[in-house]
Amino acid sequence: MSLSEEQAASLSAETVVVAAGRPARRRDEPVNPPLVLSSTYFGTGPLSDGDRGYGRYSNPTWDPFEEALGQLEGATLPGLLYASGLAAASSALSLVPAQGVLVMPTHSYAGSLVMATELAEKGFLELRTVDITDTDAVLAQLAPAGGKAASMLWLESPTNPMLGVADIRALTAAAHQAGAVVVTDNTFSTPLVQQPLSLGSDVVLHSVTKYLSGHSDVVLGALVTSDAGLRATLLHHRTIHGGIAGPFEAWLALRGLRTLALRIERSQASAAVLAERLSTHPRVGSVRFPGLATDPGHERARAQMRGFGSVLCIEVSPVEGQHGGLSGADAADRMIRALRLWLPATSLGGVESLIERRRRHVAEPASVPDNLVRMSVGIENVEDLWADLERALATLDG
Repeated sequence: MSLSEEQAASLSAETVVVAAGRPARRRDEPVNPPLVLSSTYFGTGPLSDGDRGYGRYSNPTWDPFEEALGQLEGATLPGLLYASGLAAASSALSLVPAQGVLVMPTHSYAGSLVMATELAEKGFLELRTVDITDTDAVLAQLAPAGGKAASMLWLESPTNPMLGVADIRALTAAAHQAGAVVVTDNTFSTPLVQQPLSLGSDVVLHSVTKYLSGHSDVVLGALVTSDAGLRATLLHHRTIHGGIAGPFEAWLALRGLRTLALRIERSQASAAVLAERLSTHPRVGSVRFPGLATDPGHERARAQMRGFGSVLCIEVSPVEGQHGGLSGADAADRMIRALRLWLPATSLGGVESLIERRRRHVAEPASVPDNLVRMSVGIENVEDLWADLERALATLDG
């Protein structure tokens, strides 16, 4: 491939997203890696390390994306591509030993939390949920006095959807002291904004569906680690459990990755503008966005992130009036229905701006306010986005 580990380390991430995962520079060779559609590969005799063998083991179209993502995360090894973010989460959770203890944020991504809860209900592991922004509370769950130490610490920072910011460096150090492996979901931040491996995490998880591919047209996940033993274990799990990526999806994801820096630059800047304006809007009760100086996670985010991401959340205020008015949830739903540019849909990280009231999902924890609206800011003109929001919020006055 085109970039060595040393070359990647010497370049900015904004350059690596464009240059990594390219074919060798030979006359008349393509500048982009080809799409390889094959379920098996020619070979005789016993398989050895490096042999592709079969389509569930490897595919040449996975390799460029896995190399590029590993280099972007500052890893010494290529990443591992999976069929979905939850397939990657399942593989990561397989690192918890039988009856081991998993410490996870109370406000984790609902899919990951449901998966961990179901494993706990079946007796495969013990699940301890905690406010990940409360460092002392997390430390108490990692190594409780007289209790069983944790086997894994699962981090999200910022969390989905509450945008809580964890002290990743302090928590990973404490987890390692307790003998736990640390997995950090870096989907919201992307490696351009935050690199959890450099903060002490052992494994980084991505829903590639989101910012990395960036166009709302593929479903993929990925794991990244610099630990050869962990990577071998995760690779074995992917191979045996079959959560593999389709080659066409992998090819599209790499194509989308090329514009990641431009998309993040634009969407982060717009998110900051919208957060500031929404924070003073009379129909908005509160705004959650680490970029606001008033946000409780602001200083932590400044210390460990290069920016503040492109997701923000608002709580829409109830509307008083005749016939009982509107609850906060009903007001949020009415506002969303009135939008013309923002797309009411789940997911995030695409070029288009998406919006939804998170508690419409039955799996979302009850501790998430029912009037909380998550907003994934895209790359449209920020004034157009604001005009659409302002007009939709104004419908609550009539």
